[in-house]
Amino acid sequence: MGRIMALDFGQKRCGIAVTDPLQMIANGLTTVASNQVIDYILDYLKTEEVAVIVVGQPRDMQNNASDASRFIEPFVGRLRNAIPEKVKIERYDERFTSKIAFQSMIDAGLGKKKRQDKALVDTISATLILQAYMRSKNR
Repeated sequence: MGRIMALDFGQKRCGIAVTDPLQMIANGLTTVASNQVIDYILDYLKTEEVAVIVVGQPRDMQNNASDASRFIEPFVGRLRNAIPEKVKIERYDERFTSKIAFQSMIDAGLGKKKRQDKALVDTISATLILQAYMRSKNR
């Protein structure tokens, strides 16, 4: 059983989270510049088995694709072409993950300077996407 990887893809940065090999625990991994994320994933796949890559799917309040989709859809196409066929790519609703991540940082007592770290927000957002995806699969 391979890990599950989740991506919170943005125009500048991509937050990445992964599960343990048994797919029980979600952990934030890192944040990578968006133009380098496919290379990062390919390097990661050389040492770790990944069964599924979950890419956040931005939606508006009416459940329609949001404006950010125009940047994410081409990325997903490039990712599909770059990774091995055995790794599935799935999409998962990412509504409110950045806001929830920011609130989580406040609740955890992180100072203002840490909360302004956009890379940390992106990693936490990816972790939230991964946790929600895992919960949906366990139902």
